[in-house]
Formats: sequence, C-alpha cells, structure tokens
Amino acid sequence: MLTRRTFIETTAVSGLAASTAADLLAQAGKPKRVAIIATIYKYLSHAQHMGDRLLVGYPFNGKWHKPNIQVVSLYVDQKPEGDLSAERAKEFGFTVYPTIAEALRVGGSKLAVDAVIVIGEHGDYPKNNKGQILYPRYEFFDQCAKVFEADGRAVPYYNDKHLSWSFEKAKKMVDTGHSMKFPMLAGSSLPVTWRLPDLELPLNCEIEDALMVGCGGSDPMDYHAIEAMQCMLERRKGGETGVKSVQLVEGEEVWKAGEDGRWSKQLLGAALSRSDSPLGNTVKDGRTQEMVLSGEARRITPQPAAYFIEYRDGLKATLLMLDGAVKDYMFAARLKGAKAPVSTQFFLSPVPNVTYSACLVNKIEEMITTGVAPYPVERTLITCGILESCLTSKVEGHRRLDTPHLDVRYHAPKTSQYCRT
Repeated sequence: MLTRRTFIETTAVSGLAASTAADLLAQAGKPKRVAIIATIYKYLSHAQHMGDRLLVGYPFNGKWHKPNIQVVSLYVDQKPEGDLSAERAKEFGFTVYPTIAEALRVGGSKLAVDAVIVIGEHGDYPKNNKGQILYPRYEFFDQCAKVFEADGRAVPYYNDKHLSWSFEKAKKMVDTGHSMKFPMLAGSSLPVTWRLPDLELPLNCEIEDALMVGCGGSDPMDYHAIEAMQCMLERRKGGETGVKSVQLVEGEEVWKAGEDGRWSKQLLGAALSRSDSPLGNTVKDGRTQEMVLSGEARRITPQPAAYFIEYRDGLKATLLMLDGAVKDYMFAARLKGAKAPVSTQFFLSPVPNVTYSACLVNKIEEMITTGVAPYPVERTLITCGILESCLTSKVEGHRRLDTPHLDVRYHAPKTSQYCRT
C-alpha cells in the first residue's frame, strides 16, 4: 500500500505538487475535469443518478443548476443489459476507457483530471457470509491512488456510500487519503437530504438516548440508517470518540428488548410519528394507528432487527429495522433538559427523479470546486465499521461484540450540511 513518504518523494521529483491558491484562482473560470469510475451505468443505478446530474445539471434551491464540471472520462466495470455508458459518451463527448488508469489519464501518460468520482454500487458481485455485497470500492481506490502516486499529483476523491465492506480496507483508504493529502468525501444522500421537520441538533448538545428506524434488507439499507443516525449523533458534546460495543438481535428478541427497556418505546413512537408510510391497518382504513402501544408494528414486521450501539463516551443508541411496518427513515432522540423527544424523517423523494441525489451531487461539486470536503470522511468510516461489526454479531449467534478497533474520532461540521430549501 502507498506510504506518505513515497508519495512526497514522488511529488518532489515530479514537481507536480498541489496547486497553489493563485493557481486555483486563475483556473476558477475553467470547468473542472472529472473522471467517473463506476461498477455499472444503467437506468436508476447510482452512477446514472449522479453522473447524469453532472452532465446536464440538477434542481437545487428552487432552480436548475448546471455545475461548472466537465465529465471527460468514464470507466465501467460491468456492462449489463441496458448499459448507458456508450450512449452517454457519444452524446456528451467523452470516452469510456477499458481501465481505471486510462480513465484518470484520459488516454494520456499523466493524471489529466481535477477530481475522481467513484460509484461502486449495483452490478453482479458476490456476497460474503454476512450478506455484504463485495463491491470493489477498495480495489477501485487502490488503482486511483497508484495513479496519484506514480504521477505525483492527487485530486479530490468522492466514494459513493460505503468505503468498503471491510473496515480494515476502509481505514486504509482514509489513512491513504490523509497521508497523500487529498480531500475525500464519502457516503450517501441521507445525511444531506431534506428533513421533515427541519431538525438540526445543536452542536455540542447532550444526548441521553437515541433511536433510528429504517426499512429494507440488510446491507445496503441498514447502512443508510446507521449513517443517518451517525450524522445526528456526531453533533453531541465532545464530538465522536468511537464505538465500544455492538450487538444485533432479531425476531422476538427485538420486542423483548423493548419490554426490558433496552430501547425506548417513547422514542419509537416519536420516530414513527414522522413517517409518511405507516403500513398495516392504516392502509386499510385511513386512520392513523398508534403502532407502538397497539402492537401493530410488532404484528406487521415479519423480520425485525435491532442494532445496539454503545459509544465509548457512554451514549447508547438503537437502530430498529422494521421492514413491513414503514417505508421511511426516521430518527428520535432525548436531549438533556428537553421536556419531550425531538424527531424527524430523512425525506427520500420517489423515483425516477430521486431529487435527494441532487443534494448529494451538490456536496460533491462543492468539494471539487473548493478542494475541501464539506464533512469528514470519518463519518463514513465509522458507519462502515459499525455495520460490519453488527453483521458479525449476527452471524456469531447475535452476541455482544467489543469493538476496540472502532476508535474513530472526529468533530461534526459547524452546520449539518443538509438541504433546507
């Protein structure tokens, strides 16, 4: 793997170190040249959602926004039926290259782009015994980093969703980014989409208890829920200091844990009150049902799962995956000194436009334009680690696992970076 020393030596020899502020100002009017590295590029894939927005623009703040970005190259790892890569290349005048290195060098001998966008989601890839899809995100990163090292220049790097299914690999990616000093942004749309209602936890608040509700199957949908919860919890007093232990339980053990007070029924009620998609009796007769006290949530959730996360600073948080009861992602917390819980829904607008992806593309554009990631990549790192450890707990008999390796520390940005208008 790359080392800071070898990279610095390479940049010194080549004379291609990072641009100065004067260089950046001089180039401000020029479109930023971007390479997209994707697993697949077809309708409704993440690459199509984000890549097309870079090509034609996207709705933002009540108007159509065309980013000052030029997609100059594309690499796709697989080309299934419905592949759009050749069609997009012909329409917008870029080339689909057979290797990642060629895409980054745009067919030449040196790095020829101002940023790299890696979208390793969707496609035909194997799963491990934990149910994780083994997308080659780390392998894509490694190939990009080797080009950076060989050519003596590094550029901003965005990684869609998980850094890797493996925390060890994810940490190598983050460590390499820091040692080579290029900005990294990662994660999904949930932390930056609209919130209903608009809820930003005060920076340095004291959180006494927290609960997240999610839907969908394990990996990838639980990743979304953990990341959304993490973007709220990272604002607590002292910042993020890491995770002490995790445990994942399923079935009747989920409800038993609620009866035992391991997770809060009050917080679950507060979270569910924000859902626009409560299922069960609500669908039949149109009346709002009290899904917690009535037992409705329990009745209509065939395979519930609870992810218990104990942080190193003592905070305990719970993710309840209640597929069958709701189709939304909601968060609730009890803050010290507050009379009632706070709660919100992370709004996900419907297909095909999925406008929440425009919120994410705007943050990617911000990093490419300014050279500064709008929020720490460590958020994604710790989310990857929490998920992997929870799934390990699942396959090892749902036992509690100590997680000393999740010693991830960072501070939240001053503002939460989500869409508000």
